Amino acid sequence: MNNTGQKYIARKEIIDSVSSDILRPVRQNRSFILWMGFLGIALIACLYAYTIQLREGLIVTGLRDFVSWGMYIANFVFFVATSLIGMLISAVLGLIGYSWIKPIARIAEIIAVAFAAVAGLVIISDMGRPDRFPYLFMYGRIHSPILWDVTVVTTYLVLSLLLYLLPLLPDLAIAKSRLKNVPGWLIKVYEILSFKWVHSNEQYKILFRSIRILLILIIPTAFAIHTVTSWLFAVTHRSGWNSTIFGPYFLTGAFVSGTAAVIIAMFFYRNNFKLKSYITADHFDKMAKLLVLVSVVYFYFNINEFLVPGYKLEKFDAIHLEALFSGHHALLFWSTQLLGLVIPMILLLFRKMRKPLPAAIISVFVIAGAWMKRYIIVIPTQEHPFLPIQHVPGEWFVYKPTLTETAITLASVILVLMIITILSKTFPVVSIWEVAEEKEKVVAKESSNQGYDNNGEKSINN
Repeated sequence: MNNTGQKYIARKEIIDSVSSDILRPVRQNRSFILWMGFLGIALIACLYAYTIQLREGLIVTGLRDFVSWGMYIANFVFFVATSLIGMLISAVLGLIGYSWIKPIARIAEIIAVAFAAVAGLVIISDMGRPDRFPYLFMYGRIHSPILWDVTVVTTYLVLSLLLYLLPLLPDLAIAKSRLKNVPGWLIKVYEILSFKWVHSNEQYKILFRSIRILLILIIPTAFAIHTVTSWLFAVTHRSGWNSTIFGPYFLTGAFVSGTAAVIIAMFFYRNNFKLKSYITADHFDKMAKLLVLVSVVYFYFNINEFLVPGYKLEKFDAIHLEALFSGHHALLFWSTQLLGLVIPMILLLFRKMRKPLPAAIISVFVIAGAWMKRYIIVIPTQEHPFLPIQHVPGEWFVYKPTLTETAITLASVILVLMIITILSKTFPVVSIWEVAEEKEKVVAKESSNQGYDNNGEKSINN
């Protein structure tokens, strides 16, 4: 057999092996049905809470005249932040040329799509009159940061969807002929979404060019999405928000929460989907190092956030900082800073802590701290307005989320989990063709080295 035939057989064996492993979890089995049923029941209960808010108004929440942005906006900022991980992994690291991201790039895009899609719905939950939401597009003013925010969130979602779907085309063409014992409708979906992909060189050239264009476009869009979100706060004169560093501060915080989310997802897929050969301990080590890097930068901005107003210590800055450091929000503030940022950052400096299980546990603390950090950014500032608080009920002085408000907030988290679950069980979570390509390169390199001795000369036996 000639060399070309051997290469073809080797390539086919690699694709068969890789596709068999990666397509194995693509099943709507009993555990999937039970999990989706649980999420569905929980979502219905939370949506019932939203019907109460629609009927009674925002009075059923803890929002009042002074604190008009509560958990809903904190949740929105968190969701927008976490969605940026798709850009960091696929675009920044991908364009630099790191090949190790290929098995986890699609996981990052799944998270980006899920969080970006639900972020817009979170904004609607904060509206007392959601029926007026179309007015934003019909009568929106170009100089309004809210209109900018909606525009960049929508644009980022579209680009993320394209970056998720385009690399799927070769995999869907592979899957539709290899998946067995799956519903016929799923194969039909694969046929439609694969757009008659036949693995030709011309198709791959178009695919690579299209993906590269999207990767370039999504970087400024991702920077804009969180910069504009930060401007919603920074353009006001409130203590705690009146800062020129909020753009990069929010951006680095987004990388922290997104990286932690990917590590958690990697751990789940690695164990539950039996993908240990593809999502390796080395991937956890590299992602944990990335988490340390972005955490160090985020820690720097955290110091800036409090050091500058603390140095000047103007009247209302002093009130705000006192509430955070030793007042009503002190326990939450210090827990967030220590357990959600400083301690995880230190622990991940040690190699043992960058192994899959420790890294996943640390990432849970990081992502919980990331949500709490958004709560701290949004709430305390509003509890200390410039004007004196006079002749108002006592419960207006301190914001306390209600059960209804908490249930509606949980609804958005449930929706994210449902989207991630559906995408994970309907499409392969690891790129078959990219992983097979990398394995083929490794095999080719090993086989080419087998015929040479240590001095680089061809051995006698060969």
